[in-house]
Amino acid sequence: MTTETRPPTAGTVRDFAMRFTSTPRGARLARRLTSHRLHEWGHPYDGSVNESMTLITAELAANAVRHGHVPGRDFALRLLAAATFVRVEVTDTRTERRPSPDRPRRPERDEESGRGLYLVAELADRWGVVPRTGAPGKSVWAELDVTIV
Repeated sequence: MTTETRPPTAGTVRDFAMRFTSTPRGARLARRLTSHRLHEWGHPYDGSVNESMTLITAELAANAVRHGHVPGRDFALRLLAAATFVRVEVTDTRTERRPSPDRPRRPERDEESGRGLYLVAELADRWGVVPRTGAPGKSVWAELDVTIV
């Protein structure tokens, strides 16, 4: 049985939050759950919102694991969906390694890394980084504008 859900109506905000182990497996699970949750909220797997937000989540979660990892600490994912936007926030416990607020430069073809935040900046309508509230760390967030269906 298939159940279709519609995107949130004006004023409604859907919220999903979960902590993950700071491992490649945790990052992979965060990406998959983002795609699944967006599909449940009316943004189909093969739609541009789901595909873009899933890729953004994959990059932010991978960065949390690679650059924000503190032994014994998890990272957190929060996904918000409203009638006009979808937002993802990835929070880790590392304070000293914050992404620059400047637009990431396009990496050269032969560079082995440095594409993650560049992709986030290209796909998202807005993105940024803020200090974690109530504990050490940071939250990197990205938003996509969506149209009301």
